[in-house]
Amino acid sequence: MVRTKAAASGEAGDAIIIKKYANRRLYNTASSSYITLEDLARMVRENVEFQVLDAKTGDDITHQILTQIIMDEEANGGQQMLPVSFLRQLIGMYGNSMQALMPSYLEASMANFRENQSKIREAFEKGISATPFAAIHETNMAMMRAAADVFMPGLGKGKDKPAAPKPAPETRDEIAVLREQMAAMQKKLDELGK
Repeated sequence: MVRTKAAASGEAGDAIIIKKYANRRLYNTASSSYITLEDLARMVRENVEFQVLDAKTGDDITHQILTQIIMDEEANGGQQMLPVSFLRQLIGMYGNSMQALMPSYLEASMANFRENQSKIREAFEKGISATPFAAIHETNMAMMRAAADVFMPGLGKGKDKPAAPKPAPETRDEIAVLREQMAAMQKKLDELGK
């Protein structure tokens, strides 16, 4: 049986256990009822913690189920959230030497976005592009472009601009640059929060 961080730290009681059976049915042990992937998506949106376990093996398959929900949302949601270029870059990261850094980078980027999304939305709804919030957005976009260039050199280049050959920096230098950019961004966010 695969143990999760929550189970290892004794916090498993806080998460609802969902069991997935061989017939693909999902069973919510808290409500003693069968549920659907749509129900799980709603639970995510409502910040309800859950863990999905394979009913036969007891393995934690939460990651697989969440990925399946994203695939369903992208296929059926009408408006897709994940651009093709992002998906290509993400797929390109598998097997790349920087693959191990991506989960924590994406998690930090998403946490930063969620913390500031209401401020950013408000600034853009008002049409004020010279506000500090617009600067945060521009910094986020620049950081994402820089990370894409570091992880996947050449993909972020414009078609009408000739690509100047650059010497490949050492991996340590790339990581140091990303850390400096993230630290600078956090400093700006901290200043805005005061």
